[in-house]
Amino acid sequence: MEEINIAKTLVTKRREKGITQDELAAYIGVSKASVSKWETGQSYPDITFLPQLAAYFNISIDKLMGYAPQMAKEDIKKLYHRLASDFGTRPFDEVLGECRRIIKKYYSCFPLLLQMAVLLANHHMLTEEKNMQETILKEAVELCIRIKTESNDVLLSKDAASLEAVCYLMLQQPQGVLNLLGESIRPISTDYEIMSQAYQIMGNTLKAKEVTQISMYQHLLALIGATPAYLLLNANNSKKIEEILQRALSVAAIYDLERLHPNTMVQIYFTAAQVYSLQGNIEKSLAMLQRYADICTIGFFPCSLHGDSFFDAIDGWFADFDLGTNAPRNDKVIKESMLQGVLSNPAFAALAEQTQYKSIIKSLKTNLEEYK
Repeated sequence: MEEINIAKTLVTKRREKGITQDELAAYIGVSKASVSKWETGQSYPDITFLPQLAAYFNISIDKLMGYAPQMAKEDIKKLYHRLASDFGTRPFDEVLGECRRIIKKYYSCFPLLLQMAVLLANHHMLTEEKNMQETILKEAVELCIRIKTESNDVLLSKDAASLEAVCYLMLQQPQGVLNLLGESIRPISTDYEIMSQAYQIMGNTLKAKEVTQISMYQHLLALIGATPAYLLLNANNSKKIEEILQRALSVAAIYDLERLHPNTMVQIYFTAAQVYSLQGNIEKSLAMLQRYADICTIGFFPCSLHGDSFFDAIDGWFADFDLGTNAPRNDKVIKESMLQGVLSNPAFAALAEQTQYKSIIKSLKTNLEEYK
């Protein structure tokens, strides 16, 4: 991220052109002393000289000023993960202030604004002040709205709308979600299947295989990923809970989701433990909480998206993601949320004196110790 630096650009371009300060001054119609001050940073050219200087050196005014209003995709990715790491190691207000300065500087770089909105949404809970949490989420919403109204990028706007809806949920504004997404349930798109067939007709079987696997992977995660919500919707129906878990865990086992996508599985085990505890089934609650802790402490880290022996053609797809294959939050932040999610959940109060519960908490705390 370059700062505004006319002085450095003027020196570089003048020397590339092989002219003296006197010659540049004569062309612009100013004194040599003025050019000297511009090049040493003691003063700046009058704004009316900028087009003339830029034209003379055959560069844009932005280039002349050393100002980059846009960021490359790879730079956005690096910046995001650096800030995510900073949220885990530096004072929250300090990192938040840097985020806000970056947003202000690159307010027309819409791909960056989307990732900054993701960053704010993923880390707003790190401040204990409820009003500040709400303020940060609203800032993320405002960025999403700006992207939708100003970017003219259909795909970017779609992603912004989805993130905006998530923020409304976290703000406890369900009507905002329905106003944004509507209440009609549309059929799942068959675009991937059509694309795969097109690649097959073209004789590109490798690409057809990749597209098909991507479709299968997304449908699989959509199916199993809906399990926690469905468990909560049926929390008072013990028979239904058993059926939901039996079906979901059977499919998860077939596709080895504990290794392929452990984040999906920790959410299922956590929610199942919560539901069982609310039902008074201490034994099953502890069993599910143990499976949650086992993944959190053994199978979760390093946290990254990846394929496996079945989904062996999708790693390139992951690598092309805006944020790459790494998790959107720092490992320390993730581990703290894993621990606090258990400690702060009132559903687990009934387990507090159980020996196995204490052992689970100890293992989660030990998992976090490496960052202390």
